Amino acid sequence: MTKTNHATGQKTDDNANWWRGAVIYQVYPRSFQDSNGDGIGDIKGITSRLPYIASLGVDAIWLAPFFTSPMADMGYDVSDYCDVDPMFGTLHDFDIMMAKAHELGLKVIIDQVISHSSDQHPWFKQSRSSRDNEKADWYVWADAKPDGTAPNNWMSIFGGPGWEWDGVRKQYYMHNFLASQPDLNFHNPQVQQAVLDAARFWLERGVDGFRLDTVNYYFHDHLLRDNPPHTADSNEAGLDAPDVNPYGMQRHLYDKTQPENVGFLHKLRSVLDEYGGRTTVGEVGDGARSLQTVAAYTNGGDKLHMCYTFDLLGPEFSAAHIRNCVTSFQAKVLDGWVCWAFSNHDVIRHVSRFAPTPQDRVAIAKLAITVLASLRGSVCLYQGEELGLPEAELAFEDLRDPYGIRFWPAFKGRDGCRTPMVWEGHAAHAGFSDGTPWLPVPAEHQALSVDVQDGDANSVLAHYRAVLAWRKAHPEMIDGDMSFIDLNEDVLAFVREKDGKKLLFVINLALKPNQVILPLQLEIKAVLPLPGMRATMASGVVHLAALDGFCARL
Repeated sequence: MTKTNHATGQKTDDNANWWRGAVIYQVYPRSFQDSNGDGIGDIKGITSRLPYIASLGVDAIWLAPFFTSPMADMGYDVSDYCDVDPMFGTLHDFDIMMAKAHELGLKVIIDQVISHSSDQHPWFKQSRSSRDNEKADWYVWADAKPDGTAPNNWMSIFGGPGWEWDGVRKQYYMHNFLASQPDLNFHNPQVQQAVLDAARFWLERGVDGFRLDTVNYYFHDHLLRDNPPHTADSNEAGLDAPDVNPYGMQRHLYDKTQPENVGFLHKLRSVLDEYGGRTTVGEVGDGARSLQTVAAYTNGGDKLHMCYTFDLLGPEFSAAHIRNCVTSFQAKVLDGWVCWAFSNHDVIRHVSRFAPTPQDRVAIAKLAITVLASLRGSVCLYQGEELGLPEAELAFEDLRDPYGIRFWPAFKGRDGCRTPMVWEGHAAHAGFSDGTPWLPVPAEHQALSVDVQDGDANSVLAHYRAVLAWRKAHPEMIDGDMSFIDLNEDVLAFVREKDGKKLLFVINLALKPNQVILPLQLEIKAVLPLPGMRATMASGVVHLAALDGFCARL
C-alpha cells in the first residue's frame, strides 16, 4: 500500500511494520569516519562507509545529532533544528547520504533533541531578551524565591541545580542538562508546532524515522512543585553514575514524565502517519517508572512506535536479569513495542561491563549478540560493538564530555565509548582520519579493526554478520511471540513462535559448562546450528559449554 505525501506529491511505501523487529545500527557521526582530515567524523565519511554497514545485515541506521550546534554537549545542544552543522557538512551532503542509504536498502533514523535547545538558538536569544517578546514564554522561566534562591529543588542531570539565573529577565530558567541547554516550554502550543514543523522538514527530505532524545522530559509541572526525596538508589538519569550524582536522590515526579506528554505524542504520530512507513523510537529514562512510561507512550498504536529503556544498559548480564526485563515489559506494555540494546553512546561498552576479565570479552561479545538477536523486539547496535570493542581508558586531559569532566574522578564520563571507529589495523589513527582525532584511538582498539577481522571466520565481526543473517532467515525471531521455560538460574530458555512454527532457545550465560534436561512435553523436530555456538543434545539432555547456546525446532 502507498500513501501520497501531499506536500510533495511523492508516493511513499506504507509498510507500517518495517521497524517491528528491525535491527538498527547507531552511528555517532563525530567518531565514525572523517573525510576532510579535521579529526572529526562527518556526513561524507558516513556515506563512504554505508556499504560496510549494509554488509552487517542491519535494516536501518540511527544518526546521533548532526545539527547546527555550539557542541557544548556534542550536538545535543541544538541551535538550528533544520540545518547541518558545518563541522559535519551540508544539507546537500545529507541528501546524498540519504540517497545512498536507500539505494543500499538501509532506512535512516535521525535524532530529534526537542526537550531543550542550545542557549545559542535564536528562539532562546529572543526569549531571554524581555518578559513580553513574542517568544517570552517559549522556555521555562520563573521568578526567584524571596531570598533569591531557585524556584524549587529540581536538579540538573549534569550536576547542581536545574535552574540558572538570567540577569536580563531577572528570572531563572529551567535546564535538565547543562545551563547552556535551556528547556523548551511545551505547555506553549507554539513551541509544539515549531518542533513539529522541524520534524516535517526532515520527513520531507525522506528520513524514515526519529529517535527521540529524553522523550519523557518534554513537559514539566506547571505548578513547579518540589520533587520528594528518593528513598533508594535509583539511576533516574539513565547514566552510569547514580551513586555520585545527586540527581538520583530525588523522585522525579514533577520535572518530567507529565501526563500532558501523551497528548503531544499523539500530535507527533499524526504528522508521521501522513508520510507512511516512518517510525519513532523514544528514549525513556524514568527509573522504576520506565516500563509504565513506555506503556503509556506506545500502547494503542497512536503515539510512539517503540521505546527503549536503560534496563539492559547496566552492569548485569545474567539469565535472571534478562528474563526479568523481558517479562516485566511483556506484563506492563501490552501492545507496545521495545527496542533492546546492550550499548549506546551514553554508557560503558557492554563487553567491559559484562566480561569479568579481558580474556572473556570475545566470548561475551558473541553471546551477547546471540541473546539480543533472539529477544522479542527490535534491536539497536552501537558502532564498534560488532568488533567487540571494550571501553577506552582515557586520561582526564583527553575528556570532552561535560558529564565526565563534572564528575571526575568518581565517574569517567561517556568519552570512553565515543572514541573513533577503527577501520584499518596498520593505518594512522586506524583509518578514521588523516588528522588528529578529536578523541584518541586506543591501540587496543586498533588491533580489533574492521580489516583485521574481516577475513577471520572466527572474529566477532563475522559472528555478528552470521547471527543477523540467521535472524533474518527465521521470521519467528523478528516478531514472533516469546515465552519462557523454567530450567535453572544460569540458563535463559524460551520459545519464539510465529504462524505455528516454534523455535526453542537454551542459552548458558554462565562462565562454566551446564547440562539441561529438557521438559518431556517439548518435542524436538530438529536441532538447528546456531551460529558460533557449540551446544549438543543427546537423550533429551542439552550439553552447553560456558557462554554457549542451543536452538531447536519444535
